[in-house]
Amino acid sequence: MSEVLNTALAAMSEKVADSGFAGSAKFQIEGEGAIVIEGETARISDDETNVTLTADAETFQSMLEGELDPTAAFMSGRLTIDGDMGAAMQLAGVFS
Repeated sequence: MSEVLNTALAAMSEKVADSGFAGSAKFQIEGEGAIVIEGETARISDDETNVTLTADAETFQSMLEGELDPTAAFMSGRLTIDGDMGAAMQLAGVFS
């Protein structure tokens, strides 16, 4: 398993715990793999979800560290979203 995925999983697990997020989302990290969030839990997986967010490892790391706002990443084309935009917006609040 990728060190990038393991590090991202730990950070995402911490962020979604007690967040109130009720949907499902997949973070597809280009060249590394995927992390699925369902409710307030996260796991390394490529399961189907309501929304898929795709970016490179650097973009995800910047979002996880709070250096890059997910909305700004989307607007600049560094983050692509496929699926339920409402779930993506709710998840963006978790990372703010």
